[in-house]
Amino acid sequence: MTDTRQIDSVTDAAAARAAAARLAARHGVPALERARLTATLGTRLRQCLAEGGTWRLTLGVRGADSGGGALHAVLEPSPDASSAGEGTRWETTVPLPAADRPGGTGDSDSDSDSDSDSDSDMVPGDDPAALSQALMSADADTALVLDRLAEQEALVAFHRDELHQTNQGVLALHAELDAAGRAQREAFAAERRARNEAENARRRLTFLADASAVLNTSLNHGEIVRRLPELLVPRYAAEVGIWLFDEEDDPHHPMTRPAATVRAARTGRPQYAADHPGGLRGVDDLPPSVLHPDRPLLCVPLLTHRAPLGVLTLSPPGERWDPDDAVMLIELTRRAGIAIDNARRFEHNRDIAETLQRALLTELPTTPGLSLAARYLPATHGMNIGGDWYDAFHRPDGSLITVIGDVTGHGLHAAVMMSQLRTALRAYAVDDGSPGRLLTRLHKFLHRLQPNLYATAVISRFHPDESTLTWAAAGHPPPVLRLPDGRVRTLDAKPGAMLGIPLEQEIADHTEQVAPGSTLTLYTDGLVERRAEGIDPGIERLSAALGSFGPAELDTDLEGAADRILKPLLSDSERDDDVCLLLCHLQG
Repeated sequence: MTDTRQIDSVTDAAAARAAAARLAARHGVPALERARLTATLGTRLRQCLAEGGTWRLTLGVRGADSGGGALHAVLEPSPDASSAGEGTRWETTVPLPAADRPGGTGDSDSDSDSDSDSDSDMVPGDDPAALSQALMSADADTALVLDRLAEQEALVAFHRDELHQTNQGVLALHAELDAAGRAQREAFAAERRARNEAENARRRLTFLADASAVLNTSLNHGEIVRRLPELLVPRYAAEVGIWLFDEEDDPHHPMTRPAATVRAARTGRPQYAADHPGGLRGVDDLPPSVLHPDRPLLCVPLLTHRAPLGVLTLSPPGERWDPDDAVMLIELTRRAGIAIDNARRFEHNRDIAETLQRALLTELPTTPGLSLAARYLPATHGMNIGGDWYDAFHRPDGSLITVIGDVTGHGLHAAVMMSQLRTALRAYAVDDGSPGRLLTRLHKFLHRLQPNLYATAVISRFHPDESTLTWAAAGHPPPVLRLPDGRVRTLDAKPGAMLGIPLEQEIADHTEQVAPGSTLTLYTDGLVERRAEGIDPGIERLSAALGSFGPAELDTDLEGAADRILKPLLSDSERDDDVCLLLCHLQG
């Protein structure tokens, strides 16, 4: 069906608009689409009336029988009118519902008169009632469109509120995330600071422990004073000065000292001299030093349990010290003062012990036909003083007694005990007693005097009128005898036990025939014993050294022979024990 209309007035335009609405309603076009069609067509009709002339509107339905048609509208200038406008042709197509048929299922708001007859779509242009009815139908469509628009506006408002709330939630979430991020960054920063502080504390404690070990390994106070600056420079100090009070007369030490150093010596408290407060715990702040105005000075007294020894003056490696580093330096200075004091007391005791031992060592007697040579070397570790001793003296019958012994332990106690044994032996030897008898009496004397102290010894007796050697040993390394022909024998006959042990014993004598040119060697275990190999290899080396001399060397230079024996046996400079050697040579 096609409807063509000529339009040259407002009434014609209104009738055409109403016809398009009725046709769309008849074919089931939804109200929203009808309203859009009539509104668009009305706008185009007003434009056409404004331009003037006669226009032609063609309305029709295409493909309705196939179930998928469309309503087609064409508005163009009328070719039959002499005064036709020159406007642009307008055309639109509105799809029909798939189940559409004339009089079928349209919208419920379709015009009620649309099913009267096929000519009802043709709205007369001069019928006001029909136009009014068409206008009311258009208003109904418009009201429906407005209702739909209101629904959409309500839906938009609802979604707007939801979006606003969502945005607020997103903003709140971002704020929470930002706060959580800041908290996390602060936690990470705090963790880094704590880790750095812990690492610095570990570094300080490690340095303090290592430095303390270095200072306490030496018992030479001069060595400690030398090592202290080496430990501190350049890590914790740029310069280090050490003032020991008893070295005032040393020309290598300056006589003019900073005021902070003198104040630390007088008060016994650490002093910090700088142009800014140090803020160091337990340290007094002072103005900068006149002698060193360009750098801070930390002056720490070297304290001991008795009295201050001196003052340690430090300048920082940078502008100033970290407060914790300063605390560590003060503690290290305290430990250095104790180490220096311990070293000085050790040196004092060592000097006393060495003086005592040197005083107790015997000047060897002169005997016709018999040469004597002795050597004593203290250990290189510890007190450098022990219980090793040698002695040689004449008895009333003209015989010569030689003895070498070793008291267990080191230090003053061992040296004093050695002196008592030496004195007791000389007293016992006044009576006529053999070497074995003398050792037996010494054994009883030591056990009663010092039950927890032990000793070893070898005693030999030479008689100028006899070619015999009588000897006895108590827990001591065996004597070594060199014969005139160069052969060497170890006198390893059964010895007695150590002197002083809780055991009743009678120590036996042993006799050897000796000829002129023979040499008896007495020694302590420090000469032949090594921890890694025992004593037997050392005795073999001693025997080899004795056998290497020519027949006349021992007659002419027994002192030089003693030195040449010691040299190969003591090739290492470090000795854990004292060394004692006594050579007795019968002139050839």
